[in-house]
Amino acid sequence: MSEENFDPEALAAFLRELLSQQNGLDPEQLAGIAGLANDPKALAELMSQLQQSLSQSSEDVTGGVNWKLATEQSRKFAAEGAFAVSDAERAELANAASIAELWLDEETTLPQLTSTPKLITRELWVADALPLFQELSQPVASRMADALTENLEQNMPEELSGMLAGAGGMLRSAGGTIFAMQLGQTLGKLAREVLTGGDLGLPFFTEQRAVFVPQNISEFAKGLEVPKDQLLIFLALRELAHARLFKQSKWLRDSVVGQITNYAAGISIDSDRMSDLAEGFDFNDQEKLREALGNGELLSERTPEQERALANIETTLALIEGWVEAVTDGAARRLPQAGALGEIQRRRRASASPAQATFSTLLGLELRPKRIREAAAMWVAVTAAVGAEKRDAIWDHPDLLPTSEDIDNPSALIAKLRDTHDDAMDAELRKLLD
Repeated sequence: MSEENFDPEALAAFLRELLSQQNGLDPEQLAGIAGLANDPKALAELMSQLQQSLSQSSEDVTGGVNWKLATEQSRKFAAEGAFAVSDAERAELANAASIAELWLDEETTLPQLTSTPKLITRELWVADALPLFQELSQPVASRMADALTENLEQNMPEELSGMLAGAGGMLRSAGGTIFAMQLGQTLGKLAREVLTGGDLGLPFFTEQRAVFVPQNISEFAKGLEVPKDQLLIFLALRELAHARLFKQSKWLRDSVVGQITNYAAGISIDSDRMSDLAEGFDFNDQEKLREALGNGELLSERTPEQERALANIETTLALIEGWVEAVTDGAARRLPQAGALGEIQRRRRASASPAQATFSTLLGLELRPKRIREAAAMWVAVTAAVGAEKRDAIWDHPDLLPTSEDIDNPSALIAKLRDTHDDAMDAELRKLLD
């Protein structure tokens, strides 16, 4: 059967039958595999979205994924139980940011931000963060959709091959619908957890300014035994330091995003593992299926080039987070609960939430907390040896960034920085003598 003779109604009927209990696949089980809520409304929505995927507009789809649906899903999840920023929260964070700016001026030579902090709701966080999520996950999403479609077509029962001939795009669209719903939920759940713009360690925002999610901060503060005003100052120190760094080093965001997207573009799907998964499908074992789809086992083994690229990404992210931690800890020493606040931050970073783990699995990226601590220790040693000005000047150009070896052994980096300093003094003296 040719592409023009393809009958979408026949495919829709087939999918409806496939998703019926009579044929062995319960919609509730499919919802469980996708991580969707097991309630009639969610199941009806899943069925509706799958059917709509058969005739959805190509304007909403990129690489087989319906990003409009992902946006709608993420905003829906983010909006549940959300409320607007209150005047009291605005006043509290404005005061904390003012104090933090003054204290940071004593710890870094990077200038203050010219824009005021941005206080946003959970839904607005989704709107701001979605473009980067899309950019980072698109390569994996496209490859997964291609592999699933190819596997379906190759293993299609003979009696259905005629009806589904030329329907690759339709099948791909249905798979992209489920992916979009999963990604949307992940984003929506992250929106309930993040405290600030730089909270996840990735530069989500193109506009370099401090960003806070007041509702999440207030809820996070309830479970702590430290005064809220000190917590707000500590979070403001971290966020403002992060924003100052990316504002001053204009090349940094593009460098980080470029490294990650280049790495993700090289990811491929293991066709043998895909076939093994298809052959051993047991729709009654939801947990096993969810684990197979979510733990990255369908991705091919990394090539040596990818391993090196991944190591470079982890080093860059560790250098950024380590610098923020070193500067924050220096400025936060004025807080009575500085030690407790630093430990709270380290524990929070070490225990990734399920939503963060899902995103990490998607890209195969995980920033080890131990590496951040080592990077922070390196920045502290550099500061003690050559001062904050020489330390911060390292961020002027990507070629100046320390290496993984420098994190392990800062002495060589410190010696180089001292030599550079001496050479500069010698040059100035020669100018005077000449």
